Amino acid sequence: MKIHKRLAIAAIIALSITSLTACGGKDTVADTAAAGLPAVTANAGEAPIITPPTGAAPATLQTQDIIVGNGTEVVATSTLTVHYTLMTWSKGAIVESSWSSGQPATFPLSGVIAGWQQGLPGAKVGGRRLLVIPADLGYGPNGSGPIGPNETLIFVVDIIAVS
Repeated sequence: MKIHKRLAIAAIIALSITSLTACGGKDTVADTAAAGLPAVTANAGEAPIITPPTGAAPATLQTQDIIVGNGTEVVATSTLTVHYTLMTWSKGAIVESSWSSGQPATFPLSGVIAGWQQGLPGAKVGGRRLLVIPADLGYGPNGSGPIGPNETLIFVVDIIAVS
């Protein structure tokens, strides 16, 4: 009986330590698994780490705030400055990242793919948003550059500035 009690106490202590570490430590990962989406780290100011997806890609646009910003809100007519990382669903590999060059991208939201136009309004400066974009809202049946035809796109977008 004493052994079972000790094991139970040890398990409670271990769970408590794990919970405390996850709350304040590095490499905090947003809980996206419940939605069937790739896991994404939530460390502001650092390039995100994206866990490659498993299973079938969603057929509709999926958005999730990994970090909720508290600055200016993105609207359809905004010009954005962002850092972004792009992974393809089929290969689970990073295709492009502004973090690699160290230079964020600036553009009018109205000038990018429909998945961004539909998925970024409501995000705020200081936030990180996960976008899982089906092909019809991305590059469609033709693809573009390293993006193959009918590819589902996984973007993690950090909103730096909105004007």
